[in-house]
Amino acid sequence: MKFVLPALGSVAAVALFAFSTTHQSAVAVERPAYDETFEQLELFADVLARVRSQYVVEVDDSALIEDAMNGMLQSLDPHSSYISPEAFREMRMDTKGEYGGLGMEVTMEDGFVKVISPIDDTPAKRAGVKAGDFITEIEGKSLLGATLNEAVTQMRGKPGEAINITIVREGEDPLYLDITREVIKRQTVKSEIKDGIGYVRIAQFNEKAANGLKDAVAKLQKENGGRLPGLILDLRGNPGGLLTQSIEVSSVFLNGGEVVSTRGRRADDVNVYNAEKGQMAKNVPLVVLVDGASASASEIVAGALQDKGRGLVVGMTTFGKGSVQDVIPLRGGRDGALKITTQRYYTPNGRSIQASGINPDISISAIPDDGKDRKRFSEASLPNSIANEDETEVSKDETKVEVKIDYPPEEYEISDDYQLQQAIALLKSGTYAEKLAEVQE
Repeated sequence: MKFVLPALGSVAAVALFAFSTTHQSAVAVERPAYDETFEQLELFADVLARVRSQYVVEVDDSALIEDAMNGMLQSLDPHSSYISPEAFREMRMDTKGEYGGLGMEVTMEDGFVKVISPIDDTPAKRAGVKAGDFITEIEGKSLLGATLNEAVTQMRGKPGEAINITIVREGEDPLYLDITREVIKRQTVKSEIKDGIGYVRIAQFNEKAANGLKDAVAKLQKENGGRLPGLILDLRGNPGGLLTQSIEVSSVFLNGGEVVSTRGRRADDVNVYNAEKGQMAKNVPLVVLVDGASASASEIVAGALQDKGRGLVVGMTTFGKGSVQDVIPLRGGRDGALKITTQRYYTPNGRSIQASGINPDISISAIPDDGKDRKRFSEASLPNSIANEDETEVSKDETKVEVKIDYPPEEYEISDDYQLQQAIALLKSGTYAEKLAEVQE
């Protein structure tokens, strides 16, 4: 997601109006497509007027128009929406890494709020909220028909105030959770030495991510006598964030070169983003941990390091959020903002991340195999999700290679973190270089 200068919104609107009026006067004999659009807008105004005058109860014009705009935008894809002035202020606060609430990344699916990922060390995480959970009620009131912004606003409030949410989880009875709101201060980066191996976790790509990583690597190197025998970069459950931060994080491990490119619908709408030279963690064996809740900026970093052969990506296939949203303030933010999908992300080798995600070099599950066929919750699961254009070109007759997954033993304690333990074992076993060469063949 990236912010666009406020002027662009007004310039675009003025340009559209000027073009349409000029075109009508220049070509009077042919009805341009804009006339049909204006007729539809007149129809919308007529419907709104009839609702105002004839609906059984009084209505709020602003709320109706906001819902109409969101309906239009959300019919395009799950990430395009209108952002109210209040929500826009909160969004800008979120990127700075602090806000009040429960602490989870959410989206809309089937009319309900769906959890993409709970954030580390937050009320939601401690209460047991999991990725893929549906939030169906708040304080006993159904969220069916509510917009995502409305639901998020209800979940936020004064720190110390309790809120009751109803969770629906596949195959289980509904859960009624009482959670106390807190000021969510995201500890973006955590680090420690684990069994002689450096470990860094990035919880989100906010403004503090890259500097936090650099400080963590320097600290770990100092603690280990100036050299790290291996490093694990944990991006599991990381929902993404700022594109600029994904570039800076990748620069810690890459000595220049492409990190990601974005492409829009026009042939000339291409941007290439390169890493800075002078990688900090040079020649340190690297494992990147990912899972189904690793999204957006997390996938950019994992895909870049994978394509460049800089490290092994370990875990499960990522979420597949490979689209770029421009956030365009309306009247400087006084009227909120428009969030609209404008481009797709591509890895250095030209792979589209959208819907398909990043497949790990070594697939390792966090939970034992119970024999059940589990449906993967991903970007492709969301209503109106944009397809991966690369996959549409693949023949339907082409069979997919079955992925071999390393599962923990049947009685393995999930809290022992099998994925992390296997990553440590890989870096300590001496087989890292062999495995890295193997996946690059």
